[in-house]
Amino acid sequence: MRRRQIGYFIATVIFSMTVAVCAAQSPADNDAMLQLRKLNQVYRLLDNMYVDEVDMKPLVEKAIREMLLELDPHSAYLDAEQTEDARESIDGEFSGIGVEFNVLRDTIIVVNTIVGGPAEAVGVKPNDRIVAIDTLPAVGIGMRDVPKYLRGPRGSVIEVGIVRRGEERPLHFRITRDNIPMNTVSAAYVDDGVGYVKIDRFGRTTYDEFVEAFDRLKHDGMESLVLDLRGNGGGLLDAAIEIGGFFLPRDRVVVSTEGRAVEPHAFTARGGRRFTGGRVVVMIDESSASASEIVAGALQDWDRAVVIGRPSFGKGLVQRQVPLADGSAMRITVARYRTPSGRIIQRPYENGHAAEYYAAHRRRFAADVEPEQSDSTVFHTKIYRRPVYGGGGIRPDEIVGLDTLGVSDYMMELVKRGVIREYAVRYLDARRPELAASYPDFERFAESFSVGEDMFEELAALGEERGAMRDIAGLLESKNLIALHIKALLAQKLFSTTEFYRVVNAADEHWYGRAAAILRNWPDEAEPMLRGTAGEK
Repeated sequence: MRRRQIGYFIATVIFSMTVAVCAAQSPADNDAMLQLRKLNQVYRLLDNMYVDEVDMKPLVEKAIREMLLELDPHSAYLDAEQTEDARESIDGEFSGIGVEFNVLRDTIIVVNTIVGGPAEAVGVKPNDRIVAIDTLPAVGIGMRDVPKYLRGPRGSVIEVGIVRRGEERPLHFRITRDNIPMNTVSAAYVDDGVGYVKIDRFGRTTYDEFVEAFDRLKHDGMESLVLDLRGNGGGLLDAAIEIGGFFLPRDRVVVSTEGRAVEPHAFTARGGRRFTGGRVVVMIDESSASASEIVAGALQDWDRAVVIGRPSFGKGLVQRQVPLADGSAMRITVARYRTPSGRIIQRPYENGHAAEYYAAHRRRFAADVEPEQSDSTVFHTKIYRRPVYGGGGIRPDEIVGLDTLGVSDYMMELVKRGVIREYAVRYLDARRPELAASYPDFERFAESFSVGEDMFEELAALGEERGAMRDIAGLLESKNLIALHIKALLAQKLFSTTEFYRVVNAADEHWYGRAAAILRNWPDEAEPMLRGTAGEK
């Protein structure tokens, strides 16, 4: 009864405030306020008159979600847990024990420990199996649920039981959780003067991570740069402005915004650290969105970089995340992005029909179809006045077509069932000491390690266990790609994510190989594209 009284009191207060505000509104605003009064009235009636006790929280959350779904594909409601996950992704850190893990056959396996992290400090090692968490069995915890058990407030203590090869009894560790960085720059290295940096998302730490990586690459002899934004779904606007501005002279526009309830604003390069003269190639694909498109669009519009790849996603709506009283939040679209040349990044959509919006995107790129262009979507770059296209993401200067050579149905079945990744984890789990002794550094691993026939047999056997019927012809067709994937995964888990991309890129002629060729033959390859004279006699 007391809960109903409190609910009635809150609703009455809101109703009274609404009436007061309504009286001060112009007639044009009164309809909106009337709808708000109606919403408050419905809540109050349900809470106080419905035949059964009503849990109003899920009803309210569903109502909010449904309202936002009617607006556009990107406005959204986040419950408290989703809001916290989003905050961690943006802030670039979370509080936990500092392990990279995998779940294999219902068992949590420590793949690597973060250097200087809490787990490493107390003696947790790669290959350890976590079998208990705070005296509770840890067997059977799903991959997505493991962070809920291992993460917690900074300074809190967690007890884990560990089974380790060579130890007769389980080991027990008390670990004090601490802040663990979530890197947004996942790879950075130099190969024969060509630097490579991959940014996974744009968060609060991205610029600092990028500058640190850039300085290291310059020290190692970098003369030109491949900036890999493939698969980068976006993030913070400020981070995109900082990264875009890193390559542009001070005060050049990186992106502008416009909306009904916000003032138009142009965001410019802020000065400071610069790479305004070096050669740059940006790689994007159909999963590059939002902040990624801002960076690629700015560098393309200012004729500062050659953009290669596939037309990007086309997310050019600005969301403002507004916290709500119970820890949840709403992401409300408040504006649109425009590139420096005036292009709208957002591709067309029909209200908030998100399911069809994303399905249409998948169909479009599965068919390897470029966005349709019209006269109204043609703009011109700021320096050389060459045509660029808006209204559907960022269209690269050079399209990289779908490469399905060597991709068999059998390989796709193994990938879909997670067999290749699981095999790499199992292989490393059984042979880590041997591999570490044979390959003390990446250079030796890259030169000498190869996937043998025995490994293909083990992989196929594991595939059968996971429901992928053995297909000899399919295995032969995809043998090189499967071997490359296994080697890259092992390099990642033995060394770091950078080494994963070093393995993959070394064999990639279509993406990285093409980007490196453009950088090394800039006058013949890049300048015709930038000046709009490519293909002319």
